Parts: sequence; structure tokens; C-alpha cells
Amino acid sequence: MEEKEIQIKLHEVDVPAIVVQNVEKVYKLYDKPRDRMKEAFGFGKKLKSKLHYALSGINMEICRGETVGIIGTNGSGKSTLLKIITGVLTPTSGEVRVDGRISALLELGAGFNQEYNGIENVYLNGTMMGFSEKEIDEKLPSILEFADIGDYVYQPVKTYSSGMFVRLAFAVAINIEPEILIVDEALSVGDVFFQAKCYHKFEEFKSQGKTIVFVSHDLSSISKYCDRVYLLNKGKLLGEGTPKKMIDVYKQVLVGQYTIAEAQETAEDSEENSLREKEAGDSPERGGSELLEADGNGRSEASGSTSDAKINPSALEYGTKQARITEYYLTDEKGLRTTAVLKGSSFTLHMRVEFGEHIPSPIFAFSVKNVKGTEITGTNTMIEKAFLESVESGQTKEVTFTQKMSLQGGEYLLSLGVTGYNGDTFEVYHRLYDVMNVTVISDKDTVGYYDMDSVVEVR
Repeated sequence: MEEKEIQIKLHEVDVPAIVVQNVEKVYKLYDKPRDRMKEAFGFGKKLKSKLHYALSGINMEICRGETVGIIGTNGSGKSTLLKIITGVLTPTSGEVRVDGRISALLELGAGFNQEYNGIENVYLNGTMMGFSEKEIDEKLPSILEFADIGDYVYQPVKTYSSGMFVRLAFAVAINIEPEILIVDEALSVGDVFFQAKCYHKFEEFKSQGKTIVFVSHDLSSISKYCDRVYLLNKGKLLGEGTPKKMIDVYKQVLVGQYTIAEAQETAEDSEENSLREKEAGDSPERGGSELLEADGNGRSEASGSTSDAKINPSALEYGTKQARITEYYLTDEKGLRTTAVLKGSSFTLHMRVEFGEHIPSPIFAFSVKNVKGTEITGTNTMIEKAFLESVESGQTKEVTFTQKMSLQGGEYLLSLGVTGYNGDTFEVYHRLYDVMNVTVISDKDTVGYYDMDSVVEVR
């Protein structure tokens, strides 16, 4: 690519493709169907409906060439927001501005006539997008090739499986030359080969400087493909930032340990924290102990003896603190403390956990992420069936996980946790995200995240 083309793309990133300003979507909910009619005709003095805010005061700006993820729990308003952006729904208040041709792959079946066959639906969708019959004729071979559903394309789409349906829908969406592609979870129904083909197309779109808005519960895909992420919860925007940061916040939301005050703090500090993480490489080296003391604000301060451990001063910490991780470190095959592990060797993760209350069957866990926030691997004592006992108040447990290092050479982040079940309720007692760095030293890196340690023979 010539230098001039690169400059044009960099410039376009600053140009808004989608602007969402103070958008609200309010629905009226009725206890009984007849109450809707009573209110419509003014029968009775008492209001029969309740207001439900599917979206409340949403502000976003997505620039050309960005791939932006939107995450949140079910019912958080993600799909509603996408429908408003694409014009399927009208906001109750607020404004949405879109600059560019949108192609949207929303809920399964949107924009398709169930009685038409696949070919007829291709022409129907193309016409709705503003293409002439001649233009659709030219695009049809590439659409059918990408969908790869064979002679089913001549059958009514009502006879399609969900996999065939999404193949055809995605093939139409990406082959009509969109400037903005919006995808809402639809890829989750395709088979693994089709998903790989779609993600390859994502990469192609990104390289062409097109805008992608991506809604998914697949956090690994969000982490891998997105430049920025918005987090919604119960119709409100909790924050915006790097995929790594917002995924960690989302995990707090899932266990009900993220407050509105923290959300406001996140929104105010996201730019500052992202810059700090970038400058520090997500794993700053700091003298201090691995012993943590909570300062009451969800952060940790080191105290005690010094060590060469690489500790993240902005590590995310939360939990009920009925149990607390008070010390953690790595040792190599010789039992020496380290943060650098030789690929192919064994190493041990140590955790000391103190209990302030009786806890039935606590679960001790750790996970490993790359610097982009993608979870590579991890395990816990419940999966390993290693500890199924109750622990009493005042007790301390020393937990060790020993394994062979098979990850490729590079920098990784460790997250630790103590969780459990109180009846049917999942409880988080203490979690430390990206709290410690580990460097894998390797003289042979294979393809992907880890080495399969293959034994090769050529005869």
C-alpha cells in the first residue's frame, strides 16, 4: 500500500461514521392486554401502563475504519441499540446520525421473506439496499459461493436450518459493498468452518478501512477483533474503553459487583488508564511484595518484604472479601521464585488464601491472558476435582497449581480468584485480574497460542 493511501485511511479514522446522542427507547408495559385498550380510549383515571427504559441516555461515536464491540448481559439493550442505528426502530428521544451505507446482520430472519427461496431473497435484500437488478446479477455468483448451501438456494427459506439461513444472510450482508457492517450474534449459529470464513472476512474489511459494529457474547472474538468496546447494562452505558478493560468490568457486572459510582469513575478514567496500560505494556515492573492489602477502593497496595515480582499496580480487584488472596507467586522447577518461565519446563503458581467466614467448598482458580486480554487457558480446583471441602473462619489455605509451560514465548498476565456456591447462588469472594506478569522464554515458537509438542518423523 502506498504512503498516500495509508495517510487517507489514518485520516478517515477520525471521521465519525455513527454518532448516537442522548438516545432513549421507552416501552409501555401492561399487566393485562385489555389495559392497553383502556388506556388508548381513556377509560379509567388510573394509568394502566408502566414505563420500561430499554435504553437511557446513550451516547456513542464510532469512527470510520474502527471495529467496535458492544457487550452486556441479556436484556441490556444491545440489540435495541443496533436496530435504532440501522433504522429498524425509532428512538423515543435522541438522535442517531449515520454516514455510510449500512449492511446489518441482526436477528435471524430479519429482512427475509419466509415464502421466497434463497435467490429471490437475495434480490429482495439487494433491492432494499438500493441496487439495480443488473448490479445484483453481478454480485450473485460471489454471494452464492460464500453461502455455499448448494441447491437449497432454490428452496423456500422457511425450510432452511438456522445454519443455512445465517450463511445466506451473511453472504448477502458482506457482498453488497457496505461501508458499515453491523453484526448481532448471528455468527454463533454457523458451523466452525463458516465462522472461520466470516472472521477472515472481518479481517479483510478491517484492512479495507471499513467500519464494523460487533455484538457478541464471545469475549475472545471481542478481544481479538475490536479496537474499542462499549459496555451496556440494563439500558445504560456503563463505560467505553479498550477490549481488555471493558471485558474485565463486564465480568464484574455478571456477578453483580459493579456499581453506578464505579461506572462513572470508569468513564472518567478510561482514557487515562488506557494510556497508562499502553505505556506500561500492561505489566509494569515494580519493586514490592506479592502481599496485598485492599485500600477500600477496589485497588491493592503492596507491603512487606521486597521481591522482583512484576505486579500490576492498576490490577482490577473485587469480591465480598469473605476470603482473601493475601499472597501469590511463581516458582520454577528448582523451587525458586520467578516471573520468567522456560517453555517446556514445569512451574508452580502459589496462592495463600485467608478465610474470614465459614465457606462451603470454596473454588480456587487462575487464568492466563495475553496482553490483548484474550483468555488463553486456566483451571480451578472444582474442574480438577482437587478440593471439595468446607473451610472455617480463621483458616488459611496454601494452594498450588503445577503444570508444564506450553505457551509460546512472550508476555502474559495472570488472574486469580476464590469463588464458590452459596446454595444455588454463585459468589465471588476475591478476584484479582491481570495482577501479575509472567514471561515465557522460548527458542522455538510454533503457530498459535501454545506448542502441541509434536513428535515428528519423516521416513
